[in-house]
Amino acid sequence: MSDSIEKVKTLIIGSGPAGYTAGIYAGRAELKPVMYQGMQPGGQLTITTEVENFPGYPEGTNGPEMMEDLKKQAEKYGTDIRWGEIVEADFSKRPFICKADDGNTIEAETVIIATGASAQWLGLPSEKEFNGGGVSACATCDGFFYKGKDVAVVGGGDTACEEASYLANITNKVYLIVRRDVLRASKAMQERVKNNPKIEILWNHNTKEIVGTTQGFTKAVNGAILINNKTNEEKKIDIDGFFVAIGHKPNSDIFKGQLDMDETGYINTIPGSASTNVAGVFAAGDVQDHTYRQAITAAGSGCMAAIEAERFISEQA
Repeated sequence: MSDSIEKVKTLIIGSGPAGYTAGIYAGRAELKPVMYQGMQPGGQLTITTEVENFPGYPEGTNGPEMMEDLKKQAEKYGTDIRWGEIVEADFSKRPFICKADDGNTIEAETVIIATGASAQWLGLPSEKEFNGGGVSACATCDGFFYKGKDVAVVGGGDTACEEASYLANITNKVYLIVRRDVLRASKAMQERVKNNPKIEILWNHNTKEIVGTTQGFTKAVNGAILINNKTNEEKKIDIDGFFVAIGHKPNSDIFKGQLDMDETGYINTIPGSASTNVAGVFAAGDVQDHTYRQAITAAGSGCMAAIEAERFISEQA
């Protein structure tokens, strides 16, 4: 463990499309950025098998390979990418003081937060087993792979209803698994789901298990076992895709009390920018985006954050 104090122009907290893109732009701007990748280097895309909607990959690619490409590009332009995470941050004065789990204390003129958001899961062992093999937390990302097939969505809020409606345009049938006898979504969204003939709502049901097949490294979902929480009756539905839509949690806990956030912890940025309420601190990617949550939008906001960081430093000179 080191007790050194390191002075940097730009500290990037987190990786993934937002962090790595910020690294590319900050590196090219001669900011000599230092990045701590976080507990999941590369972010959520490292557990995504196929990526077909990111520009520049006409044949598609997979998440881990794409993140490795972005990482190499950031390193090429001088980003110092490190294992580990930032565990403390003090934004009360500049330079900002951040402490890493390797013992280092960083004094940063600017900070770019790209810590992302984590999907909330049901906690089933089979959910983890088939993650990337039929289980997903993003219909917009993965729905295309289930064109003409039957799928299930778990949840009763706006996100679940939006995902069910989106999937209904692509798939053969959507089961919406709701643990209560009401939906928590807005009235308009409820009506859209209830009036869609391709969506079947399974009220008062919990998921007991996700089932499928495994052949070598290839895993594929083919069904789910549900329990009616009113009657305890079990039933199996035949599906190829299982989408969990019970919410995301932004990875912003260490910044609470210092940065403006919404009620769920997403960092608020000034509209049209990556700037937070603290001058010199910027946020990019899913930690500040609860609407789109796409790799391309995360990358775009990472670009914005780096450009704004460079301008901020220039203005302070």
